[in-house]
Amino acid sequence: MIRSSKDLQDYLEADRIALRREYSSNLYFDEVWKFQRLLRRVEYYMNCRKHAGLWGKLVYKFWSIRFHAQSIRCGFDIPPNVFGPGLSIAHRGTIVVHPDARIGANCRIHVDVVIGTRPGPDDLVPTLGDNCYIGPGAKLFGDIQVGPNTAIGANSVVNTSFPDGFCTIAGAPARKVSDTPSTEFIIATRSHNKTLG
Repeated sequence: MIRSSKDLQDYLEADRIALRREYSSNLYFDEVWKFQRLLRRVEYYMNCRKHAGLWGKLVYKFWSIRFHAQSIRCGFDIPPNVFGPGLSIAHRGTIVVHPDARIGANCRIHVDVVIGTRPGPDDLVPTLGDNCYIGPGAKLFGDIQVGPNTAIGANSVVNTSFPDGFCTIAGAPARKVSDTPSTEFIIATRSHNKTLG
């Protein structure tokens, strides 16, 4: 969670690396990068400045309005303070994430993913560890734990826990299909040689 201006810079740099974005004039027109920058800025003002008097509230409101507009433009329903540093959204398209979900560092997430609650009286939501890869169309529901370095296959329905991590899960309902961890799918965790290739 972003608690200081240094945290904000660290999160932004981790996100930029995870997205494989270089500093250039093209970065200004990158919709996903713009969304992630606004997400982190809203997190910063929400956590650090929102209660710092009238000026803090106005600045927080300004960034919240811009963030909301960019969310609609990209098709994302991703609330603040859910993802750790190194978030990598593959491209524009529908992504829905419950505000109480918690996802660790270096998450790679694709289009048509839903991370939400299971029907019932309690709003119990998933918790994912670091270095998770979430394939296109995956659905994660309920009070589940997904361990670190887990790859979730495309169109999987995950409604049970896989707390040990370091594996690939797929299917509906999801089950472990291999011992291949997510590190080969996540840009920020790939070896230097694979990143250049």
